[in-house]
Amino acid sequence: MKVQQDVMIVSAPNVIGEAFIRQLIRYKIPFAAITNNKIERERLKKMGVEKTLMVGTTDERTWVIPAFPVGKIILFESSLNLSCRYLRICRTWTSEPIYIITHSSNPRSIYKGLGASYVIHTRSQDASFLVSMLVDK
Repeated sequence: MKVQQDVMIVSAPNVIGEAFIRQLIRYKIPFAAITNNKIERERLKKMGVEKTLMVGTTDERTWVIPAFPVGKIILFESSLNLSCRYLRICRTWTSEPIYIITHSSNPRSIYKGLGASYVIHTRSQDASFLVSMLVDK
C-alpha cells in the first residue's frame, strides 16, 4: 500500500513567492498553490503549477479541508488582511509549521496569534535560501 505524501501549500502573490514556486518546480518538490481569485490561478498555471486550491476568503462556510494530506504551509505576504485570512483558513488543515514570509514590518504577534509558527522578515527577492531552509526541515 502506497502512503500518500503530505503536500506543501504555498501562497505566492509576489515576486519572491513566484521565485519560491519556480524553485519547487525545478526540484520536483510536491506542493499546491493557494489562491482566492481566478486571475492569480491562471498566472500560477502559466508558471507550471499543477495543483491549485481556490478558496473564498470572505465566506467561512467555504473553508473546506483539502482532499489530500497537508504538510507545511508557506504564505508569502501581499497584504496583512489576506495573509491573516489564509492563516485562519489553513491552520486547521495541518499540525505542521506555517511560515509567513514578509517584507513589511507588520507585528509578528498578529500572525503568531492566528497560528503562524514562524514569521520570516526578508528584503530579498531570491527564494533559494527559503527552499533549502524550509524543505529540509
